[in-house]
Amino acid sequence: MDDARTRIPHGPDHARTTDLPAELQDHLRPFLREITEDVVQAIRTEIPEYARPTDETYMHVVNRGVEQALEGFLSRLSGSGADWDDVRATYRRIGQGEADEGRSLDSFQAALRLGARVTWRRVSELVDVHRLPPQELIAFGETMFLHLDEMAAATTSGYTEARLHAAGELQQRRSRLIDLLTGDAAVSPEAVAELARTAQWPLPRDIAVVVTEHTGEPDTVNRIVPPEFLARLDGRPGVLVVPDPEGPGRERAVAGVLRGLRGALGPTVPLDAGARSLRWARDALDLAQRGILPGSGLVRCADHLTTLLLFRDEELVDELARQRLAPLDAVRSPQRERLAETLLCWLSCARNASEVAQRLAVHAQTVRYRLRQLEEVFGEELRDPAAQFEMQIALRARELRRSAD
Repeated sequence: MDDARTRIPHGPDHARTTDLPAELQDHLRPFLREITEDVVQAIRTEIPEYARPTDETYMHVVNRGVEQALEGFLSRLSGSGADWDDVRATYRRIGQGEADEGRSLDSFQAALRLGARVTWRRVSELVDVHRLPPQELIAFGETMFLHLDEMAAATTSGYTEARLHAAGELQQRRSRLIDLLTGDAAVSPEAVAELARTAQWPLPRDIAVVVTEHTGEPDTVNRIVPPEFLARLDGRPGVLVVPDPEGPGRERAVAGVLRGLRGALGPTVPLDAGARSLRWARDALDLAQRGILPGSGLVRCADHLTTLLLFRDEELVDELARQRLAPLDAVRSPQRERLAETLLCWLSCARNASEVAQRLAVHAQTVRYRLRQLEEVFGEELRDPAAQFEMQIALRARELRRSAD
């Protein structure tokens, strides 16, 4: 070869500046097809994932990928890099294809390294690289490694883009499935089953809905959600659909998602009754935020059914209190509060004065004195079972509100 040289671009992402013989790529180009066939054969033989002799389309992609990689490499040797855009586009598509087929990039990385070894071996046979000056040999090696790195980067970019796109589509389907499972409108089981299939969510027999305080997070990025849960945590409130909620470890898994957030677990319901579980969970979360239900972590609706019932229609309970507790309004505070407390305890203890004294930590004679006062206030109503029941409801709601305040 003569002394003609070409400059290799350099910088942070390029090989350092070194002279290469300008005719080097011209000397190698006639052997391009032969080298391509050797590389493809080695990949098909040594990497099982790429051995698809009956898949003509797939083998065309492999051949085209190797051919373009070698074309781009020769262009780099000439200093032009004219074919790099086509190479980048091809390898982005390869990355997208690997993602679409559900594989990692391990096999591709192995194929890339294998292709580099075969190419180097064949080039060494065609060009006596050991007779090249050291700076030319270094430039040749750096050019090859740069080319490999950029092909790998293009593939990773396409792979990542496809995975993100697939994840976004999957999350959209799962979000839509949450709407179907928790909405009030009737939905056919076939529609739910089809959407669950495309959302990669096995249909359970039962579900429960969890609502959470607003996370302030852009969806579930910062929280680990078990894949069997349906989650939408960017709303007000956040929502989880828990399949087979009575199964082992389910409640612990929910607590792991909440991680300090307050949430409410609705009752276990059939698959077509998610709206009910969601409604009760929302009620429970609201009552917990008001301090009427205890707890700062996970509140289980099943533990507070009476309270949920009491506060399902507060205006109705207020009207009941006005009717049944009106006589107490004539009693001055704080005596009114002591009488209300004693009456509720007496009704809750099956009208046992001794037990009331123990619960209130007062003398039994004090309880009897207050009961005589209550008889004067309420009269015959105090002996009416229906009136007693309604008084207990109204007094219980009143006590819960006072405790929250």
